[in-house]
Amino acid sequence: MKTILVPYDFSKEANYAFEFAIELARKTKNKLGLLHVIELPSPQSFSTIGEVGAFSGESNQIFMIELIEKRKKQLAALEDEFKDGEFKFETKMVFGNPYAGISKEILETKADIVIMGSKGSSGIEEVLIGSNTEKVVRHSICPVITIKGPVTIDSINKVIFASDFNEVPGEVIDRLKTAVSTIDAELHLVKINTPSMFESTRTSMEKMKSFVEDFEIIATSMQVYNSTSEEEGILEFADDVNADMIAMATHGRTGFLHLLSGSIAEDVVNAAQRPVWTMKSKK
Repeated sequence: MKTILVPYDFSKEANYAFEFAIELARKTKNKLGLLHVIELPSPQSFSTIGEVGAFSGESNQIFMIELIEKRKKQLAALEDEFKDGEFKFETKMVFGNPYAGISKEILETKADIVIMGSKGSSGIEEVLIGSNTEKVVRHSICPVITIKGPVTIDSINKVIFASDFNEVPGEVIDRLKTAVSTIDAELHLVKINTPSMFESTRTSMEKMKSFVEDFEIIATSMQVYNSTSEEEGILEFADDVNADMIAMATHGRTGFLHLLSGSIAEDVVNAAQRPVWTMKSKK
């Protein structure tokens, strides 16, 4: 049985991801795992100079105990809600670094996809904001869908896949084809041309045509889009064609294929308001 993993911090963004994952699990009958990570505070996490809201060591412990008990009850309630559902559902609570906890869970459950909110709650319960999302996007060995707002499977009708179409890993394309087929969406291919990484339209189109033939892909359109940077180009093209999801993949550290090794994918995830599907090769 395949596994959908949702890192969950009880924020509204995490809930959007959870709702999308529930819909996907119902459609595919795959197992849905919900992971909650509690990051234990260090002594430096709390004020020691007497501001309002400062915690003493004892009050800190009481707060953590109460938080843990609260989360246990919330997770138990969710398990009870979905115990007789159309898919297998499990919850898990772990302690420690959020990124490390998520990465370990991906490996242990052999997750096939991670669906996560791209913004988390604040303060001690913070899990998904900033660097944790970026690290998961950059390093996850399975596809990651980041979600910022309410979205349903039926609302995703147009997916754009941005690449330079040089040596795209077959495993990534197989996963992308499965995702697009599952949500029954159109796939649109785009090569972003920038001043620093210019390529003629003829050359780009030939690469895309070969890509479609090699991987037996059904592409609704293939386009070359000019912009000042790859990130801006991806976001602008998605806006221009009214895309419902952005997809990106990489296996290298140079050229346009450095998307998940550098900052571009993370920048797109942070800036895009629409869902973003990302995956890197195991190479």
